[in-house]
Amino acid sequence: MKNYTNFVSLTVTLYSTLFFATAASADYHKTIEDALKFGDGGAIKFDANYRWENVDQDAGAKIKGVEPKTANANTIRTRFGILSPKFHGLQGFVEYEGTQALQSDYHNNRPDEVSGFSRVADPAYNELNQLWISYTNFDTVVKGGRQRIKFDDDRFIGNVGWRQMEMTYDSVLVTNTSLKNLTVNAGYIGNVQTILSTTENIDAPILNVNYKLGDYGNLIGYGYWLDFRDANNAGIRNKSNQTFGLRLNGATPKFYEHYSLLYTAEWSIQQDYGHRAVAYEANRYNVMGGFSAYFLNFQGAMEQLNGNANGQFNTPLGTNHAFQGWADLFLVTPKDGIRDVFGTVSAKVWDDSLTISTIYHDFTDDTGQKHYGDEWDVQAVKKFGKHYSVLAKYAYYSADNSDGYAGTQALTNTDTQRIWLQGNINF
Repeated sequence: MKNYTNFVSLTVTLYSTLFFATAASADYHKTIEDALKFGDGGAIKFDANYRWENVDQDAGAKIKGVEPKTANANTIRTRFGILSPKFHGLQGFVEYEGTQALQSDYHNNRPDEVSGFSRVADPAYNELNQLWISYTNFDTVVKGGRQRIKFDDDRFIGNVGWRQMEMTYDSVLVTNTSLKNLTVNAGYIGNVQTILSTTENIDAPILNVNYKLGDYGNLIGYGYWLDFRDANNAGIRNKSNQTFGLRLNGATPKFYEHYSLLYTAEWSIQQDYGHRAVAYEANRYNVMGGFSAYFLNFQGAMEQLNGNANGQFNTPLGTNHAFQGWADLFLVTPKDGIRDVFGTVSAKVWDDSLTISTIYHDFTDDTGQKHYGDEWDVQAVKKFGKHYSVLAKYAYYSADNSDGYAGTQALTNTDTQRIWLQGNINF
């Protein structure tokens, strides 16, 4: 792996810029907030996100048969939206999203892209990100149009918020909270606007029922029926699946003033559905135990997605970057499944404005017999008030080819390093 001396200088530059940008008084920012609001609930929304992403992969990585060169992506993503005032329960929102590449030495992962660099899935495109209208009455919200949808931890339905261009859905979503502690989300998705600014046609009824267990967390049941119906692309059609699951997660009330126990237990089953050509069935298990003490948080966890000769447990509409390592080598489940055993330590310091996280992953197949590799992930996020933040992030995946698994999993057989530096302004 190469040493990146410019990483330090870029870090200093970005932190200095945001420090001076946030030096203005709180009253000044309150004036801006008030100026962007109008009517009953109306507002102008603005978001700018600069990111430098560097990807370095050792010999063995192949993209379209070619060993990729080190990628450097300097991109700026902007969003501009207008939220209408409420009128007899009606409200609408329209939002533009666009990414500009200041340096495009990277493979943007679109099907039409030809490049000799490693992948960074942030193409330079402009698009209509959201356009929806909603109606609220009797503890029910009905929202239709292109919208952002996020359920639970975004494992199954999310917006892939880490990438510059997020994923949104042409859909109808009904949310009801009539019964105490119960939230029911039921909807239908007709198209997916992907992070690559492409459209995937889908027929997808979705259901997510969340019951709040007092101070102890949430019990969630869900069913997602995803039928990808692209007539010209068998790879997209074969992402079709139906998934059912139960999830329990939460934390105990604090004891001895500073301590709390954390827990998650989740099981899901997935089967073929719709236009998928081959029948299959696979399970997913997700368990976590941990505790928080003062400003520290400790977690030990295991997520397992099973696989077999006919298919693997996959989450094509999930925010998969958040799972199984930030190096993004397991966004699609390997044919032999995956077992991810990992530990997380995080801390909030500097009046909770700075969050530092470290994660270690150990990856095997779903039997634990074939060792894919391991990964270290480190992240620091510093917030400057409500509207500004900077981020530094690092991922290093070390492949293990000693068990003869080399050659069967493409990019998962090569050491991979990713470095990010990011600054965000949001109003």
